[in-house]
Amino acid sequence: MEIFVGNDIIEVSRIANLIENVKFLHRVFSDAEIEYCEDKANKAQNYAARFAAKEAVFKALSSKLESNYSINWKDISIEKDDNGRPIIVLYNHSEIFDNYRFDVSLSHVSDYAVANVVMYSKN
Repeated sequence: MEIFVGNDIIEVSRIANLIENVKFLHRVFSDAEIEYCEDKANKAQNYAARFAAKEAVFKALSSKLESNYSINWKDISIEKDDNGRPIIVLYNHSEIFDNYRFDVSLSHVSDYAVANVVMYSKN
């Protein structure tokens, strides 16, 4: 079994400034992520955690993908399963991702958000 790990930490204030730009918001986050975060009182923290998770996914994938392979921000969506746990939903790359599963952990406080991703081969 192959195991790949990615993690990321980001300042919430950085994302708080960026999400004021509608173009940034819709370029980076899926409709499901926007709907979830906009419904929260601490939306900047929730956006920051999802941004960190996307970065962590990129890091976990980096050793598996060729340098010229392109994945867009919105190809990765951090959503919730039926029990409310965060999950990674991948769009447009099933030919690569059918062989892997992902676990994600998110955490945030007033100033920072952090995410850890573990990618496992299904074989």
